Amino acid sequence: MTESTTERVLRLLTLLQARAVWTGPELAERLGVTTRSVRRDVERLRALGYPVNATQGAGGGYQLGAGRALPPLLLDDEEAVAVAVSLRLAAGGTVAGASEAALRTLAKLDQVMPPRLRAEVRAIQDATELLPGAAVEIDGEVLQRLARACRDSVRVRFEYAAPGAAPTSRTVEPERLVATGRRWYLLAWDVDRNDWRVFRLDRMADVATTTWRFRARHHPDPAGHVQRAVSTSAYPVRARVRVHAPAERVRAVVPAAAATVTPVDDDSCLLETGAERADALAVQLGWVGATFEVLEPPALATAVAELADRLARSARQSGGAAPSRDPAGHPAARHDPCADPGARGVGRAGPTPG
Repeated sequence: MTESTTERVLRLLTLLQARAVWTGPELAERLGVTTRSVRRDVERLRALGYPVNATQGAGGGYQLGAGRALPPLLLDDEEAVAVAVSLRLAAGGTVAGASEAALRTLAKLDQVMPPRLRAEVRAIQDATELLPGAAVEIDGEVLQRLARACRDSVRVRFEYAAPGAAPTSRTVEPERLVATGRRWYLLAWDVDRNDWRVFRLDRMADVATTTWRFRARHHPDPAGHVQRAVSTSAYPVRARVRVHAPAERVRAVVPAAAATVTPVDDDSCLLETGAERADALAVQLGWVGATFEVLEPPALATAVAELADRLARSARQSGGAAPSRDPAGHPAARHDPCADPGARGVGRAGPTPG
């Protein structure tokens, strides 16, 4: 191909990657050529290994399909930087084997990236620090096996080690995988317990798919069900609290894995969470940075009152001045963590149901 033809074919590939379907006249107009030239360029792409499908009739056109091998991808500047940064973050991820693959891919991308883009990526990397977290690494093969089981609707068997209990054999009908950023979970129908259950992937062992196919059941919202399971259902003390602050402000300081936050009106929301003890939960609720009303359980309301009394006596003994009050008679907050997304909220590591 001549240089002009090569450039046009690459432009055609970029267009095919940008949209699902293009008609011949649309591509011809974009490339400034005839529809006959478009057909020839499509054949050139096919000869290079790009599977370009063509359909006739209304709604038809050219479409870039999936082939047997992965052909080279064309990325614009923003896409290349986004992929490089994402690979850098994936290098410290939670899936075993994915970190090494991400580093290999990043090295390949860095080698062919123009110097100006390489400098942009390096600037982001040099200015960014990754804090070590409590993320738990899982087996990448287990993740793929469960994902295929969800897709193919086949039952799965595994050994599950719940906290403080001996491992048990489980047979489930997997519905969806849910990732919280720190851990991976599986929402599945437990055949023996005849109910929906949430399982942590790092607590599974000897995961094996069967040939038993099942019909899809009506299931709860996977993300919401897992969120409730890890934030509330797993704890002996389960609380419902009305917070006098907008839901978006509360979500900014309360991790999704620690509580569910539902708007009530423009100025308040319902927070549902749990903890091992009521007094510990009272302390955690103090970090929300807004006044609240305990709806249940009564033990939490008692714990909040006792905590408030201890803090007030401690303030008097320390010579602290009482906070001023607003016109409605409420104490005027000197600092509102709800306005600071970096402030600590209700959050802790705890047990997970299974």
